[in-house]
Amino acid sequence: MKLAIVTAYPPSKVTLTEYGYHLVKHFRLQEEVSEIVLLTDVTEAPKDLSFEEPGCPITVKECWSFNDYRNAFKIMRAIRQEKPDAVLFNLQFLKFGDKKIPAALGLLLPFICRIMGIPTISLLHNIMEQVDLDNAGITQNKILQRIYNFIGSTLTRFVLASDVLAVTISKYKGILEKKYKARNVALIPHGSFETPPTPDFTLPEGPLQVMAFGKFGTYKKVESLIEAVELIRRDTELDIEVVIAGTDSPNTPGYLEGVKNDYAHVAQLRFTGYVAEEDVPRIFNESAVVVFPYTSTTGSSGVLHQAGSYGKAVVLPDLGDLGILVREEGYRGEFFEPQDVESLAAAIRTLLIDENYRTHLGVQNYKAACSLPMSAIAGRYVDYFKAIILAKDTKQRIELPTHEHPVETVLID
Repeated sequence: MKLAIVTAYPPSKVTLTEYGYHLVKHFRLQEEVSEIVLLTDVTEAPKDLSFEEPGCPITVKECWSFNDYRNAFKIMRAIRQEKPDAVLFNLQFLKFGDKKIPAALGLLLPFICRIMGIPTISLLHNIMEQVDLDNAGITQNKILQRIYNFIGSTLTRFVLASDVLAVTISKYKGILEKKYKARNVALIPHGSFETPPTPDFTLPEGPLQVMAFGKFGTYKKVESLIEAVELIRRDTELDIEVVIAGTDSPNTPGYLEGVKNDYAHVAQLRFTGYVAEEDVPRIFNESAVVVFPYTSTTGSSGVLHQAGSYGKAVVLPDLGDLGILVREEGYRGEFFEPQDVESLAAAIRTLLIDENYRTHLGVQNYKAACSLPMSAIAGRYVDYFKAIILAKDTKQRIELPTHEHPVETVLID
């Protein structure tokens, strides 16, 4: 199978970049995949293809750019040139831009591939029905929210034109099947990026590092984390360092610089900036606790899976998709009330003071991460592609084994 993967890819700063990296890393090891064509965004530095294990060859075609109105044309031109056997889209609603028109045009691609007869799977990390447009930094205007929801529903129908639409959370599958009468939605869990050897769960000498990781500024706000640690410092003698690892969200440029200026008086507050792939293990291994200072959620959390793979205890709000994910995939954490600094402080304090409990949560999260390795997730996609190719000839209902999860039935028209 010559597989084309449409995704952002390191060193890109576009959303879902890291997930794209791990998709490629594990697809290249699948026996059925003979070549990967990576249809990715343009970056100044070369793409990171420094994998340790030998795998199938990878052809890189930098054929689109964030907020480029011509992305759909450029990507389809690359697909016609490469003639892949199948295409996988790694998507969310602002994948191709934070401007409305280029973002929307990019989401027409699965429909175009489908009508061209190319076996197509779209992995959709969020759905409009579960996005808080206010907290996500899109719009606070109620009329505009209704308009965006209508446009979002229309675009969802275009993405549903894929042979199979994959989602990572069961609730999404239920919503799409009920609202759109969709019969081609498959639940394929997010998966854990890496499964390192069992951690020793000991921390390096020095301050206890309380870390948040991601793209900040919309529904991911770090002010509450900083203020929560300040409350803990007043009540205890714990030596704590706050680590903000990551960059601004594309919707809120300059956010972290503003936070840095506003909290310049706070001791032991470190902003790492962009974290390169090779530095991710160190950032997590040095952390005592990983905190999710979210006010809402917009899909499955790659950071939670990373924290689990490194055996880290987490502090998170019990809301929306995060709460569902924790219950469905076996992760454990200390919960707090969203936007409540005192509740967040209490949750962090509990884990910093109680080393045994912190280690227990880390062990549970590591076990959860090991149960869904990315290699198994890539195998799941390969199974679906094989079924799609078969179904295009037989027009029959295909039953697929889904590893740890029950058999799902998907009808390919």
